[in-house]
Amino acid sequence: MSSDVPESFYDLKPLDKKSQQFDFHQLDGKVVLVVNVASKCGFTPQYKGLEELYKKYHDQGLEILGFPCNQFGRQEPGTDEEIASFCTLNYGVTFPVLKKIDVNGDNADPVYKFLKSKKAGILGFQGIKWNFEKFIIDKQGDVFQRYSSMSTPEALDADIAKLLA
Repeated sequence: MSSDVPESFYDLKPLDKKSQQFDFHQLDGKVVLVVNVASKCGFTPQYKGLEELYKKYHDQGLEILGFPCNQFGRQEPGTDEEIASFCTLNYGVTFPVLKKIDVNGDNADPVYKFLKSKKAGILGFQGIKWNFEKFIIDKQGDVFQRYSSMSTPEALDADIAKLLA
């Protein structure tokens, strides 16, 4: 594993939309769903399902983190403020949407370097293929599963419920 990838999920400290550190230690003991999001994508309506999961399970220990990314078809061109406003106005998003990042390439955020190092995609592909790929992290900070953009938030419900139980 390369030296710039932390050993533990809880060692990650990405920036939130106000460029403040969002320390993952606060997620210890929770089930976390990490999603790379975009406002102008065919999968953007998944925000609705993500918010429904968040409302259903947040009090039981689910956290959802959205990471805006403009690497796929330039479908997230806005500023962090514009993205946050879009999510709230159009989908009533109340889960954290953090600072816009890269998920692939030399400038990939350490969160995504970590996730991809723990769970490869289809046929062992390490990269993120498109917006709205999802990773579920269990209460111990281990990457439980990786889901393609095609997997709807509703399709993750059973796995989330099992991990929260």
